[in-house]
Amino acid sequence: MINIKIYSVTELATNCCLLTDEKTGKMAVSDPGDKSDSLIADIKANGNKLEYVMLTHGHYDHIGFAKQLAQMFNAKIVCGKATNEFLSKPELNLSAKHGLEFEPFNADVQLANGDSFMLGETKIKYITTPGHTSGCGCYIFDETIICGDTLFRKSYGRTDLPTGNDEQMIQSLKKLKELEGDYTCIPGHGPLTSLEYERSNNYIMKRV
Repeated sequence: MINIKIYSVTELATNCCLLTDEKTGKMAVSDPGDKSDSLIADIKANGNKLEYVMLTHGHYDHIGFAKQLAQMFNAKIVCGKATNEFLSKPELNLSAKHGLEFEPFNADVQLANGDSFMLGETKIKYITTPGHTSGCGCYIFDETIICGDTLFRKSYGRTDLPTGNDEQMIQSLKKLKELEGDYTCIPGHGPLTSLEYERSNNYIMKRV
């Protein structure tokens, strides 16, 4: 079982999550788009047991502090295979578009659809959900999905940026809709939602 704390980072209010396995205290962080002093303090206060930095996709507002955070705690960077190239290409991660300095890096662990890994005693499953970018993916554990910019409350990620694709987005939302049961969904930005709520209220999910 994983405990979750959410921090709002970047000027775009990215939802950055600190995940802590209850039994072992081992931790992971998702989408550290920028430095958060409170996040760092919480990791240190809980024994510096940061194992992974998990990325849902490769835009600057989700990866901006990933390399630094991983180096700080000797953690491994995890992302989908198709996201790795975004980490070293400013034109893909949009840092160039916004005039930001960005040091390229690579993931330590590159996941395929359906792959999983353990955070302490909790299994985290990864599924690919392209559409917002070609490399988007979601992390599923317990009764929670970290959705990145694939799914928002009653909405979904824009598809007009490099490698975005409308049809892929539709198929990705269908994949989420068809998961069994209900989940709390943590989007990349904005309020939390639930999969059951989105099945009934999300414009695309209602039609696929």
